[in-house]
Amino acid sequence: MRNCCNEICGPGRGSLISLHSDLDRPVIDRNGSDLPVLATDKISENEIAIAKEEYARDGFFILRNVISPERLTDLQRALSEEFDRASKSGALFSGGGLFSGHLNSFPGAGARFTYDTLEQRGIIDLLKSLHPKVLRMPNIGCNFNLPGSHTQHYHIDRPFSRDFMIANVAVVDTVIDNGATELVPGTHKKFYKYTQFVLQRCHRLGVRVPMKQGDVLIRSSNVWHRGMTNRTSVPRPMLAMTWEDGGSNSPDPFSANGGNIRFLPNWFKPTPVGRLREQLFVRVPFTYSALRFTRSLLDDEY
Repeated sequence: MRNCCNEICGPGRGSLISLHSDLDRPVIDRNGSDLPVLATDKISENEIAIAKEEYARDGFFILRNVISPERLTDLQRALSEEFDRASKSGALFSGGGLFSGHLNSFPGAGARFTYDTLEQRGIIDLLKSLHPKVLRMPNIGCNFNLPGSHTQHYHIDRPFSRDFMIANVAVVDTVIDNGATELVPGTHKKFYKYTQFVLQRCHRLGVRVPMKQGDVLIRSSNVWHRGMTNRTSVPRPMLAMTWEDGGSNSPDPFSANGGNIRFLPNWFKPTPVGRLREQLFVRVPFTYSALRFTRSLLDDEY
């Protein structure tokens, strides 16, 4: 059996990314220095060339110091306050990611400045050059990684043939302790059934991707990845702008839900069956893995 490592490893990669064994040091610091940049500066031709090279090779890249930290701090505060309010009032659902610790959310109209900055800096034009279906404004979401969350199973975000672009914005510093995402570089290049991904042990090439507040991770939905455990005492939000099927059908996706923040289920539905599946994932993760493996044996696209 051909090993996943032979397909996605290349010479000299160790200077660019840290492999799974080096999880407690910075692992990505590629296109840019530690120097701050103005939010109105266009990304340079050199940055664009490096980004395109890394995207072709790895399926993702990071742009540093893109979004205003001050405004992101205000957004983080608003998200945390709304989560506390919804939790105390009983407005939150039961299950839906609360057991596993990974929620979706809509960040509200207060997050609009993040898209505006990407547009002003030429990053939206870069995305359009990378994928033909970045056509409209994106769908807007936010992963809310709760304290004590459980590590997710590796996955891609949609069937391989229906890939789309994703721009993740670090609302806060995202480090190993609060659940920096783990990705497997190069897995966007070919379709892996879940059984192939497991048997070829592709997970061994997973890399953690720490980000500073205001950094932007651009990735393909076809890169295998997983959300990681938040070992801190505070939630860790991560904005997600996604272009499924060309993007949002709304002329202003930030106006959804009246522009108000809203928390939403993640992988698991807030139903009796959904809660059972989530409990299996949390308490007996091997069972959940076995269910996925069985499905992959039966489903040609999974």
